[in-house]
Amino acid sequence: MESITEKLRNTLEPSGFEIHPFKVGWYNEKVKAVFHLSYPEDTLAFCILSSPSMFDKAFLPFVERLKCQSVIENRDPIDSCVAEQLLRAKEALKPDHEVDIIQDFEMHPVTRRPKLLVQTAGHVSGAAFYYKRDNVCNGPWDAKKKIYGVSIHPRYGGWFAFRGAIIFKDTICSDLRQAAPDQPLTTDEDIIDLLEKFNFHWKDNTFRDVIPAQDKYSPEQICYWNTAPSKRFALLGIEDKVESISSFQDLHENIF
Repeated sequence: MESITEKLRNTLEPSGFEIHPFKVGWYNEKVKAVFHLSYPEDTLAFCILSSPSMFDKAFLPFVERLKCQSVIENRDPIDSCVAEQLLRAKEALKPDHEVDIIQDFEMHPVTRRPKLLVQTAGHVSGAAFYYKRDNVCNGPWDAKKKIYGVSIHPRYGGWFAFRGAIIFKDTICSDLRQAAPDQPLTTDEDIIDLLEKFNFHWKDNTFRDVIPAQDKYSPEQICYWNTAPSKRFALLGIEDKVESISSFQDLHENIF
């Protein structure tokens, strides 16, 4: 496993990504059967997240390369950038390992269920604590009200994003020990405040600062995320090279 971790870090960390190992069984224990990953429980996987520096280190150089192309595929450039980085990691692992890559936005074609619940993968891998309504004893919300959970990173607070997972189909890691995620918020009051900010005021980004962050999104990056997906190609100056920009992932889905 040490050689795998080293290769992934050498490939992804310089571009602003973090990797966190987990067993498929840890993930499957936390999700409903319809979301299970179909691998043996001791199969090795890595949760991948992007730090605030990914925008400058990977995305902006990717956009500059896009500008040299005559035609650009119709999907969010961030998704394409991350796909490129994960493919680089996959190539770095050949021929020693066979892997599957699942990006955060991927869904099963018929059921439209997510292929991976990335916040759960992040939690079981120890990357970030996934706060949900059942983390508080007496929440202020009606029982029928849908309250979405949100993950907080110990260094970046809410200024990061899960990007998916790399699953090593040929690697069983029975001796891997699970690391619990840091829990920066422990009182009901603080957790309720976080969930209120995330569910009802997420556009103002205040949920991201519930703990002091060592690094945050730059003003340029915030501007990009605050731009509607249908207008992002224009913001980047490459709209005229896209054949069709009628279909995009929802902004909330892309960020979280």
